[in-house]
Amino acid sequence: MSINYTDLSDADLLRRITARDSRALEALYNRYSPLLYTLVKKIVGDQAAAEQVLVDVFVIIWQKIKAFDERTNNAYCWLVTLARNKAVDTARRMKGASAEKYEYSSDYENYFILPRLSPDIDELDLKTAMSIKGNIEETLHKLTDAQQYVIYLAFYEGLTQNEIASKLNIPVQTVKSKIKIALVNLKEYLLRGGE
Repeated sequence: MSINYTDLSDADLLRRITARDSRALEALYNRYSPLLYTLVKKIVGDQAAAEQVLVDVFVIIWQKIKAFDERTNNAYCWLVTLARNKAVDTARRMKGASAEKYEYSSDYENYFILPRLSPDIDELDLKTAMSIKGNIEETLHKLTDAQQYVIYLAFYEGLTQNEIASKLNIPVQTVKSKIKIALVNLKEYLLRGGE
C-alpha cells in the first residue's frame, strides 16, 4: 500500500523524517517552503540568501529532527521558529553583527537556531495559521506605532532587548514593557476578533 504524503499531518511527516523517510521531507518542503521562504526573505532581504537559508533549514530538519519535541505537538511553530532563527542569524552575519564572534558549529546551532518550544503553547497547524493570517495582520495594525516597531525589531530583525534599547535610546525596562504590552494586546485583540 502506497502512502499519500500530502494527506499526512505535519507531526506524521516529522515522525517519518525521524525514521529517515526522504519522501516525507520532500512533502514537508512542498507544504512549507512558500511560507518559510516568505518569512526568511523578509528577514534577510536578499533573494539568494533567502534561498540558501531555506535549503539550510531543511538540511537542519533532516539532520536534527530529533530536536523536535513531539510532546509539544506543534510542528508549525517549530518549523517557523527554526526558519526565523536561521534567518536572523544569517542576517546578523551578513551585517557583520555579533553573531560572527561565534564559530558556527553543531553546539552553536543547537543553542541558537533549534527551537525549544514550551509544551504550554497552543497547538497550531499550517491550515489554521493560514486561516487566521488576515486577523493577525489586522490585529498588528491595531497596535501603536511604537509597539509595532519593537515587535518588528525583536521578531524580524532579531535584536535583543538591549540592542533595541540602544537603537531607540530608551531604557531596557521600557523595551521589555513595550514588548510585553504589545503581545498582551495582540492576544486580546485576536481573542476578541474570534468571538
